[in-house]
Amino acid sequence: MAAMTGGLLAAPLAAQAQTAGTVYRVGILSTANPRSASIYKAFEQRLRELGYVEGQNLAIEFRYAEGKVDRLPGLAAELVRLNVNVIVAATDPATRAAKGATASIPIVMLAINYDPIALGYIASLARPGANVTGLFFQHRELTAKRFGLFKEVLPTVSRVAVLSDSETVDQLKEVEAANRSVGLKLQPLELRNPPYDFESMFRVAMRSGAEAIFVLESAFFFRERTQIAQLGRKNRLPTSFAFREYVEAGGLISYGVNFLDMWRRAAEYADKVLKGAKPSDLPVERPTKFELVINQKTAKAIGLTIPQSLLGRADEVI
Repeated sequence: MAAMTGGLLAAPLAAQAQTAGTVYRVGILSTANPRSASIYKAFEQRLRELGYVEGQNLAIEFRYAEGKVDRLPGLAAELVRLNVNVIVAATDPATRAAKGATASIPIVMLAINYDPIALGYIASLARPGANVTGLFFQHRELTAKRFGLFKEVLPTVSRVAVLSDSETVDQLKEVEAANRSVGLKLQPLELRNPPYDFESMFRVAMRSGAEAIFVLESAFFFRERTQIAQLGRKNRLPTSFAFREYVEAGGLISYGVNFLDMWRRAAEYADKVLKGAKPSDLPVERPTKFELVINQKTAKAIGLTIPQSLLGRADEVI
């Protein structure tokens, strides 16, 4: 499990976790992933391990914007009207909508790719100071490292397409900065107005002579990770990602945090809040461990040999 800073104590025995007769209402505000997504399954599984059973002492109110961020404020207001005990939100638009809808209901955020301090959601990581706490990680912090690993896999490649959207501006800047010492020809491919047409974008990459695809991370990409990974394999293009889920779906290589572990930690934050902890006093956690995952089957399928030195450093080889 990915290690985290923040000092939350281990959860007590599930049998001791709940107040008899209480039904806890947990609101989930989702921007781009349905409830069947693996992240929410991990979240709910951890809640069960902590003693929360849906239909008995737990009611989950799931609200899904289907990728339409303009729907989030209304969905957040709906959760407030339902008087949920806590709201869980991952994306910046979802956290902003939840924060705008209530100053009293606790909010557990997964601040991925946005700075909750700069945006005014919290005062500091150590003492959030309001009704928001949770986890914080920016992909741009690892983008240069991920780019270097991709170059290590592809020492002879000269032209790389970079898949981006409006959520990935900072990551793209990090790639461009990292490339100054490498000298590859980068081809930014920006997708706009979801749902995205990934097939067309891969055709553009192929026509332009791209030899590999470096995929920046956005919620809209993660939702379509299987399609993206399979398009890379179909077109025999090496692909790099931030999350292992892409590699499990057929992508070549990933380097980053374990997303499911972050959601399990979010469940532990929700548990703390439900037991009476104040978000203002719960330090925001940051990941301290990252994983390298390589799909050797995909490498063989596209005719690529992964350096043994890199395979030896991988946390998992599929």
